[in-house]
Amino acid sequence: MKHPLQSTAWGEFRRAMGIDVVKISEWQVMFHRLPFTPWTIGYFPKGPMVTKEMIEALETLGKEKNAIFIQIEPNVTSGNQLLPPSHHPLFSKYTFVLDLTKSEEQLLAAMHAKTRYNIRVAQKHGVTIQEDDSHDAFETYLKLNQETLERQGFYAHNETYHRQMWHHLHPAGIAKLFTATYQDRIMASWIIFTWKDTIYYPYGASSREHPEVMAPTLMLWEIARWGKQKGFKKFDLWGALGPPSADGPDTRDPWYGFHRFKQGFGPDLVEFVGSYDLIAKPTLYKIYTIADTIRWMLLKIKR
Repeated sequence: MKHPLQSTAWGEFRRAMGIDVVKISEWQVMFHRLPFTPWTIGYFPKGPMVTKEMIEALETLGKEKNAIFIQIEPNVTSGNQLLPPSHHPLFSKYTFVLDLTKSEEQLLAAMHAKTRYNIRVAQKHGVTIQEDDSHDAFETYLKLNQETLERQGFYAHNETYHRQMWHHLHPAGIAKLFTATYQDRIMASWIIFTWKDTIYYPYGASSREHPEVMAPTLMLWEIARWGKQKGFKKFDLWGALGPPSADGPDTRDPWYGFHRFKQGFGPDLVEFVGSYDLIAKPTLYKIYTIADTIRWMLLKIKR
């Protein structure tokens, strides 16, 4: 099953951001030009499991686009690995998925007790959740997103990215915006994707004010209820740390808080096959990976 990142609207969005989007069979591959060089880097997100025939087609396309490598992240959970692992995966190998075919009672029973408690806390405080795709609501989302990034110290997409994404995916019926309101002020704002039988949670922002009212917890629960009412079968929470060791995820990981928040809802942990690089120019690839590793080290120091 295709993913929203393989939708026509997503391809149009990426073109609007200056990315070269190429169709190969029924799939989309994005080529990002490296600044001040004649080379590109290809990205094939959330496609099928790679076959030998597909590798041959991608090799030909990579030569046409002067690509150093093409990063491939299949949207599948099993298959034969024909390529080396990626230097720097963009998607997590794991995600959490809520089964929306279960009853509300079953979903609540599967939650951590603290998560159920926090839902009740938000309800008692009068937090309200609604779908609001208005211009004002989107502008509030942008403000909260910037506040969230500054508070958490993460590097993420800029305002232009979010505006272009919304401009293309909302009219296509894929992107929808939900708000959590407390005392007439929006405390949290999330953008979700709807695609086939699944809803996705790719972007979320929240205020630093009134954390005690637990607005994000009620937000996720009400979106899950909304998805059930609309007939969706799955709620993909867009990433998890997974079980990298017998002791579980690293609590020092900067994403651990998000992982624990999602885990509280009792979702299934899904493992994908991972991320792989189809290397077209081995020498340039080695130079690129070294430079990219140094870049991320410097960003972490700065953060």
